[in-house]
Amino acid sequence: MFTLFYVWHGIFLNDFKRINFPLIWFVTFAAFTYLIFGAGIYFLYESQPLKKIRSFIMRGLFCGVVAGFSLFMISTIVNISLTKHLSINHLMVDCAWQIAEQTIGAMVVVLFKIIIHEPIHENA
Repeated sequence: MFTLFYVWHGIFLNDFKRINFPLIWFVTFAAFTYLIFGAGIYFLYESQPLKKIRSFIMRGLFCGVVAGFSLFMISTIVNISLTKHLSINHLMVDCAWQIAEQTIGAMVVVLFKIIIHEPIHENA
């Protein structure tokens, strides 16, 4: 998720040029934010209500969509006071990007969870 964030905001949108404080602070804060967000995705994935979804892929996709939309809402609330010209097109693209980014991140979390925690039973 952090890599996707860095590529999107750092390369495609050039948002990092507008930062008024040291870039290392921003990258450090973003890294911790994404670690916390990744943990949140994992806890959501392991939550009791989502255990009812048997397919780990569907459960991971659901977690990614929820996480992406949640991050979109938070970033929009923070960004709305800093941006004067915020169009509906901008909001829709940002929402779609956040959902895609977090869904990919959730699927990576699910993949690592399966690789690390799920035992592989060999047939005798």
